[in-house]
Amino acid sequence: MTLIRIVPIAIAVALLASCGEKQPEPRPSIAEKAVEINAVFETPKPYTTRRMDSTDVLAFLEVNPQYRGDSAEIRVFYAARGHQYAWFVNDSLTTGAEAMLNLLDPTGNGREAAPWRMLVAEARSDSVLSDSLRLHVELGLTAQFFLMAHKEYGGYVQGDLRELDWYIPRRKKNYTMLLDSLVAGRTDLSPIEPVHPQYQGLKYRLQRYYEAEAEGPLDTFAFHNARVAMGDTLPELCDLRHRLFQLGDLGVDSITYTMDSTLFNGIVNFQERHGLKGTGKLDADLAAALNVPIAERIRTILLNMERLRWVNPTPPKDHILVNIPEYRLHVFENGKDTLSMNVVVGAVATHTVIFSGELSQIAFAPYWNIPKSIIRNEVAPAMRRNANYLAKQRMELVRGSEIVPTSSVDWSTWQGDGPFRVRQRPGANNSLGLVKFLFPNEYSIYLHDTPAKSRFIPEKRAFSHGCIRLSEPKKLADYLLRNDSTWTPDAIEKAMHASKEKVINLRPPMPVTIGYFTAWVDTEGRLNFRDDVYGHDARLARELFAPETVATAELALKSDSIPTTVR
Repeated sequence: MTLIRIVPIAIAVALLASCGEKQPEPRPSIAEKAVEINAVFETPKPYTTRRMDSTDVLAFLEVNPQYRGDSAEIRVFYAARGHQYAWFVNDSLTTGAEAMLNLLDPTGNGREAAPWRMLVAEARSDSVLSDSLRLHVELGLTAQFFLMAHKEYGGYVQGDLRELDWYIPRRKKNYTMLLDSLVAGRTDLSPIEPVHPQYQGLKYRLQRYYEAEAEGPLDTFAFHNARVAMGDTLPELCDLRHRLFQLGDLGVDSITYTMDSTLFNGIVNFQERHGLKGTGKLDADLAAALNVPIAERIRTILLNMERLRWVNPTPPKDHILVNIPEYRLHVFENGKDTLSMNVVVGAVATHTVIFSGELSQIAFAPYWNIPKSIIRNEVAPAMRRNANYLAKQRMELVRGSEIVPTSSVDWSTWQGDGPFRVRQRPGANNSLGLVKFLFPNEYSIYLHDTPAKSRFIPEKRAFSHGCIRLSEPKKLADYLLRNDSTWTPDAIEKAMHASKEKVINLRPPMPVTIGYFTAWVDTEGRLNFRDDVYGHDARLARELFAPETVATAELALKSDSIPTTVR
């Protein structure tokens, strides 16, 4: 593509006025220089004698209904450039056309892009194009860009995400800047691709799994809790070494049947990134993780890449993420994972909702206001069996702020409705522990301490009624209040053990995401996998890999791992 350098008007006038005399060239201002740089590298509008009429755009959309969903963006794009052609400089097709198709369909296998590849080839080979064909190619390439970009960067699943139990709003993304850069001929588009950083991390590591899949079916492993000492020899260690090399846990492959420190460390690395304890022991859990088919791991990566298309491509620099399948909370400061801890999430029957909000309050020595569902299913039946149940559990029946006798309601019929509610008094045995962290939401979910510390021991920790229990709540409180001189670590400790609840506002609030990712890249660059605890992967797979979408979605998703000159 020929890039036309913009000459500032003042310079052009001076050159014309000189009538051939050599004049000192005025130095362009910073603003003028910025215009030139932006014109060449970011948002240029190729200067061509060819223009279309706005009615041409409308006519194209009328006979190509598949693009009507993107009609507003197409019309705005051309209106902003005065209806100049984007893919042609005068009569010549630019290199940006192939760049666009390669960006969104790197393998060349995508069915949606195939007709346009043929048209581009025809336009490239035909020295004399008819005006109608040129206009069709021009508008078609732009329309195809928006159609494919919405899927590639916005998600192949286009329906209401709440039907997949995903209540994080789908983020709108600006594709016009990406299109402008393509039209300009920019080759490195990765800095402006509208995708989450985790998306690029998964895409990069996906290639290794395709290569492993290409080697053919893998052998299965059967370990029997054997702790192999250094120097011990076992027949299966050679195959184990090769498998760990395939999956990136070993840097070098070798034909050896002996346990050494390299193999041991590779086993530990594999265990840790699959949510297992890094013991280096050859046990049933290790065998089960190794025996998961590569094709299944690939699909898990693709499913999580799809989820990452839905979220904000630029997450807040400071935020909290709870990843449900990981059973872990992460605090990010300036984009870095600063603090993390184990959590307990909702059981399958009372699963934790996937949503986002803002942590705005901290309650020390909190009351537990018991949800109606727990009153109905647990408290009321317990009261029918034992009238002293509330007293033993340090609970009380209240109306407004007034404590009332337990006889105020008929426990045989009361379902938690009306003006009455049940709460548990503050204290070490309170089900919320000594502190809770509130981010207002319609699901009544919050983060909190717990007296049931034994629940943090298992690797899989889906036990709660839906709220999120923290293994180290004091550390989170210390972190969130670190800039408030009033709330020293000692003051926080004292407030947690007080007999009266104290609620403080957090300013500014901290963004919180309760997410669901079964594959991700950790801070050490390791590809992690976790079990699909709530079955959300299975539901998304039915949508994403449905027969009617496989042709366009699965092929394009698979192509994400193939590098191109554009990427």
